Amino acid sequence: MNTALSLAAIAAVCAATALIAINGLRISRTTDDFYVASRTVRPWWNASAIGGEYLSAASFLGVAGLIVLAGQDALWFPIGYTAGYLMLLLFVAAPLRRSGAYTLPDFAQIRLGGRTARTTTGALVVVVGWLYIVPQLHGAALALEIAAGAPGWVGAGLVMTVVCVTVLSGGMRSITFVQAFQYWLKLVSLAVPLVFVLLRLGAEGISPTAEGAAFGPGPATGAGFGLYGTISLILALLLGTLGLPHVLVRFYTNPDGPSARRTTVLVVGLLSLFYLLPIAFGILGRTFATDLPDAGTADATVLLVPERILGGMAGDLLGALVLGGAFASFLSTSSGLVVSVAGVISQGLFHGTVRGFRIATVLSCTVPLALALVSGSNALAGSVGAVFAFTASTLCPLLLLGIWWRGLTSAGAVAGMVSGAIACGTALLSAAAFPDLPPLAEDLFSQPAAWTVPLAFAVMVGVSLSTRARGEEAIDRVMARLHTPER
Repeated sequence: MNTALSLAAIAAVCAATALIAINGLRISRTTDDFYVASRTVRPWWNASAIGGEYLSAASFLGVAGLIVLAGQDALWFPIGYTAGYLMLLLFVAAPLRRSGAYTLPDFAQIRLGGRTARTTTGALVVVVGWLYIVPQLHGAALALEIAAGAPGWVGAGLVMTVVCVTVLSGGMRSITFVQAFQYWLKLVSLAVPLVFVLLRLGAEGISPTAEGAAFGPGPATGAGFGLYGTISLILALLLGTLGLPHVLVRFYTNPDGPSARRTTVLVVGLLSLFYLLPIAFGILGRTFATDLPDAGTADATVLLVPERILGGMAGDLLGALVLGGAFASFLSTSSGLVVSVAGVISQGLFHGTVRGFRIATVLSCTVPLALALVSGSNALAGSVGAVFAFTASTLCPLLLLGIWWRGLTSAGAVAGMVSGAIACGTALLSAAAFPDLPPLAEDLFSQPAAWTVPLAFAVMVGVSLSTRARGEEAIDRVMARLHTPER
């Protein structure tokens, strides 16, 4: 890649992000502005913003890389990422908006009462948020290394610096404008190069797929997921979406429940449109980037395909455009996660003030940066899939049972979340620490959602049935708030 053009593209994206965020400072004054944009974000803006923050490094870079590695098995990632929003639409979006909460811990306290459920939920939101930020920083490190040969800490530090400035400028109000802009930038940055690449291949009569190669495991690895792994992955992606804190917080910004539903419908359309593009790049990568898996850089497929097919100045320009879109994905997802984590930390430790939110923002940026600098990953979509499994095993049962089952108690919710966190966390850490496990154990530990999610639900239900719930009148009041349609 052309280093000068690549750095210019990164600088332009970072500058545009900062300028839009600083402009939002003019209209961000109150606590409501910082936490939920005063609940005035309309469906189209909100859907674009959700698309901006949800399409992370795993979507922009990781999907194409996994298709190169695992072929058709990797298609479950974009399918699961998108279908998870159908679950949100059906079961969570409108009731969560009607709850009146600022954050997921707020919802836990409103629904269950007491501080224990709130504290446990807050701790899990912070853990999930930090774990999800780390792959974004790994993606930034990879992209800047490919583009300019810079050490990994430069890319991670640049992203966290811009995100910190962005969030400090105006909280949720500023982030909404930034993320909406970044969704369309990401879409254009993949669509335009893909059009030119396909026109070039068509003009030269070159097939975009490998001759005689089935769309099975990748040309260099032979890796696949298997039946159990596929089922567990689908479960993690479908249910994990329901508990992602940076996604859930955006539904608090809608004016009412119906607009939250309309937002979700629009998001499904925007995500479906976007995921066609990295899938296409992945298919092209199976022919024109078959050396990347051996080098451990399959996630760089979308960055390198335009240059390899087009070459010359056209390849450099389009490669720089893709790189700009990649940095937009790192920035938008990280900023959404920082907002959600900072909101929880601020309310838990700093009484929910604007000043407390800003202190929490700095803390929320510093910890994942440190984690990213001492860790490494060459499989962005896979590492994000692990976060989805953890979320599906902890926060998802709280939401589904809290909204739809009046029998859930505080003790049951806490027991279920803690059981799911311990089981899923132990499994994922074991898979990472012991790479030579027997095949069955490796499947169970590396893709644990198929057994940790049922475990969390079972513990929540079992403990709830054996403990005392809040008073009937209090439960009736909360359930009525969640399920009574607004006029």
